Amino acid sequence: MAVPYNHKAIEKKWKEKWAENPVNPKVDENGNPKKKYYCLDMFPYPSGNGLHVGHWRGYVISDVWSRYKLLQGYYIIHPMGWDAFGLPAENYAIKMGTHPAKSTAANIANIKRQINEISALYDWDMEVNTTDPDFYKWTQWIFVKMFKEGLAYEKEFPINWCPSCKTGLANEEVVGGKCERCGAEVTKKNLRQWMLRITKYADRLLNDLDKLDWPEKVKKMQTDWIGKSYGAEVDFPVEGREDKITVYTTRPDTLHGATFMVLAPEHKLAAELATPEHKEEVEKYIFDSSMKSNVDRLQDKEKTGVFTGTYAINPLNGAKVPIWLSDYVLADYGTGAIMCVPAHDDRDFEFATKFNIPIIQVIAKDGKEIENMTEAYTEASGTMINSGEWNGMESSVLKKEAPHIIEERGIGRATVNYKLRDWVFSRQRYWGEPIPIVHCPECGAVPVPEDQLPLRLPDVESYEPTGTGESPLAGIDEWVNTTCPVCGKPAKRETNTMPQWAGSSWYFLRYVDNHNNEELVSREKADAMLPVDMYIGGVEHAVLHLLYSRFYTKFLCDIGVIDFDEPFIKLFNQGMITGKNGIKMSKSKGNVVSPDDLVRDYGCDSLRMYELFVGPPELDAEWDDRGIDGVYRFLKKLWNLLMDSKDKDIKPTKEMIKVRHKLVYDITTRLESFSLNTVISAFMEHTNTLVAIAKKEGGVDRDTLDTLAVLLAPFAPHMAEEIWEELGNKESVFRAGWPKYDTEAMKDDEIEIPVQINGKTRAVIKISAEATKEEAIAAGKEAIADKLTGNIVKEIYVPKKIINIVQK
Repeated sequence: MAVPYNHKAIEKKWKEKWAENPVNPKVDENGNPKKKYYCLDMFPYPSGNGLHVGHWRGYVISDVWSRYKLLQGYYIIHPMGWDAFGLPAENYAIKMGTHPAKSTAANIANIKRQINEISALYDWDMEVNTTDPDFYKWTQWIFVKMFKEGLAYEKEFPINWCPSCKTGLANEEVVGGKCERCGAEVTKKNLRQWMLRITKYADRLLNDLDKLDWPEKVKKMQTDWIGKSYGAEVDFPVEGREDKITVYTTRPDTLHGATFMVLAPEHKLAAELATPEHKEEVEKYIFDSSMKSNVDRLQDKEKTGVFTGTYAINPLNGAKVPIWLSDYVLADYGTGAIMCVPAHDDRDFEFATKFNIPIIQVIAKDGKEIENMTEAYTEASGTMINSGEWNGMESSVLKKEAPHIIEERGIGRATVNYKLRDWVFSRQRYWGEPIPIVHCPECGAVPVPEDQLPLRLPDVESYEPTGTGESPLAGIDEWVNTTCPVCGKPAKRETNTMPQWAGSSWYFLRYVDNHNNEELVSREKADAMLPVDMYIGGVEHAVLHLLYSRFYTKFLCDIGVIDFDEPFIKLFNQGMITGKNGIKMSKSKGNVVSPDDLVRDYGCDSLRMYELFVGPPELDAEWDDRGIDGVYRFLKKLWNLLMDSKDKDIKPTKEMIKVRHKLVYDITTRLESFSLNTVISAFMEHTNTLVAIAKKEGGVDRDTLDTLAVLLAPFAPHMAEEIWEELGNKESVFRAGWPKYDTEAMKDDEIEIPVQINGKTRAVIKISAEATKEEAIAAGKEAIADKLTGNIVKEIYVPKKIINIVQK
């Protein structure tokens, strides 16, 4: 009788052995350096709730892939760290009534304990923490470099303001008009902000997506966010004034159909253009709009607006165009003003219909004008009508030519526009990297000298947000008051802090040289160990984190810190583990499932395999504790099979060899395609087959046992190591190398095939897998001879699929 599977003893034993003898050497058995493979997790926020089974899923996936690559002969770079600055950590500290430095340290200690339960291949010597001054020294250094290159600048303008978090937010941090972090309704506030000129990199960020092995949906999300478009800027003179209003349009071919113009309520001329009879209404509309977020303004189904009483002049045909204000136009997109062609734009058509504005069709199918338009004609092409000298031209041709015609006539310019806006980089909070700038009355904004970094965050008792638009640091006089690094006169420090994204935009570079006090990363280590080969994390970071990381990497490449300009070669987005009915796990909903009890009752290996078994890894999956029991029973069955056979001298049968090679093939191909749930299914199916063979043959041969142990190693590493040792091997199973399969050995000798008469199955026979058509049909006719009562008119054989005898 085999020794029972004891997960507690086995897992404790191998955790201790791995600590003493790591299984991931940098050199091979001959002392030669191994080729590197960098597999990275998106590092966690140190949340006070600790890890739940959903967090485990991503870490298990990355560890399985890392161990697979280890068995293929790579040295694995697989680090872990902490994204510990920012709003989540500070809001948690406020809620708990403690200092964020203390609560963050406690949370990290708890999560690190939980992560160690996974037994992942993490190299803790590479650990980083974004709140460590030795780390954020280099976050500040990057900012100083960007400032010197003109990429970091100050600007005062209306930003998204979270009244709960009491800080400014980038557009990307507003979801459905609400703060991504706390869910509060976002408003607007006019503040001085530090900005990063990410727009300078717009074309490279867009074009270089083609170089990446990323999910297409993520590439599309980034493409849409960057939003490159071609068109023209057109200058509309304002009637009775010296001013001109410039609009950006992607459809300059429709200029003759522009029957009104809309300005963003924040446009510099918005209030000035109001005539006396419209002044009060315009001012109220401008105020009301300022209380809405950009997202809400774009998503509002019912369009609102107010007429200024003033007209612009269409520069192409001299027609008067009424100037309206509407909050669906944003000040920070294009020029903050649009020309409106209601006949060919759904939004403009809705607005014109609501406010009784003329609608002039200028593009027509086959040149025929629509009588009594009930909706906009939005076909991409057609024949130009009501357009003066452009009449009769194809709109698709004119669309390309019109920007240059407009430019030649001096009424505008051909241009390119982007939806991407510069990055709002200031936060009016305490728990973040101090921005290393000194404000001097004589010299202006001056960077802190690089040899004086890090500029440390002062240790204070009161750190709660002020709500005034200033950071809590503004109230610490002894920290704020300093001297100018250039002229030595009294000056003041910048009091806003950086956003959470600052550290996470480059942390993956620091892992490989985290003890270097002289450089962000040495070129020697960067060249040898970077970039990241595989990045694993949630799709929720598709725009924010990934876009910012790409921007930082390109900048650091440009200044010679590294020699690559894309951070992550391959990306995999795992789905979310939810509670019942697909509801996201959260403490407030009471549906969080902690891994701690499951590890205690079933073991780390069982939980690892169940995390993969719950569903396709790229899709969300609903958690059910009961499912882990089935995985646990499978592991015990596999254990018993191996233990019962390990001391027997079983000669391999042809069937055993075939099953072994099929197993290697199935596990390898499914693992390579990241079909990890079907990998576990394959283990279960083939184990059942081997158990049946073992009953018939008295056991399973040694090569099959060895192969099973190695294949199991990335998924259930403790059990695999124990089995490998029980099989008499002296070194770690992770030195064994990944098994190979032989397609010839996988072939079946015999196959089962249905035999039909007139399409109805009458028998199932076994024939040689290599049988000819004649041999197959002969065998089939013999099996159904007593059922053949008519004249045979046709004999059909679909190789290895079906035999069909057609009779009358």
